[in-house]
Amino acid sequence: MKLRQNLRHFAAKKALTMPVVGDIATDKLVDLHVRVFGQKADPDHREEREPHMETFFELTFDTYVRALEEGFSEAEAREITHIQANFDFYNYGWTEMMEFPVDELEAHYERYADFFERYDIDIANPLGDFRTKEIPDAPATPERLDDPEHPHAVGGFADDVYVEGDDGEVRVGGREEPEDVDVDIAPGLQDVDADAETDESEA
Repeated sequence: MKLRQNLRHFAAKKALTMPVVGDIATDKLVDLHVRVFGQKADPDHREEREPHMETFFELTFDTYVRALEEGFSEAEAREITHIQANFDFYNYGWTEMMEFPVDELEAHYERYADFFERYDIDIANPLGDFRTKEIPDAPATPERLDDPEHPHAVGGFADDVYVEGDDGEVRVGGREEPEDVDVDIAPGLQDVDADAETDESEA
């Protein structure tokens, strides 16, 4: 899978693993992800999906922190949560929101199979043990699975985590984590304009 990665992602990682600040960061990042993925949704269905996405994304941040605790890199931990989201989009037939093609679902699962199996996560059960609260349901569009269209999906990156930096260079595994990252630059933890806060590259 190909992700973006910049200093704000490392700031978010730091914020999410801090007492008190972690809860604030989670709320801000959930809002950001709902907006980013909401913009990918069919406009006719966007609003009805938002409550579902809000709770689902909140729980994926628990997965993210657990993956970090188990030694995964920032990029790997974030990829794990994006894979969970894409499993969920697939289950609901929300193919226009997917980040990789339907035919790469199994390959992405297999790369993190040990972690997923440990927490009872699979394609049909994207949150597994991290489903610790009820998630609002939303209408599915299963007919889209018959001939899936995913205009936002990028294929060909199922064998590893690929990270595109601000310089446009794509690196396997992500960049080295910088020292002394300022947590205040994490998305939502400072005054930013609306365009910056909804930038897809921050998700």
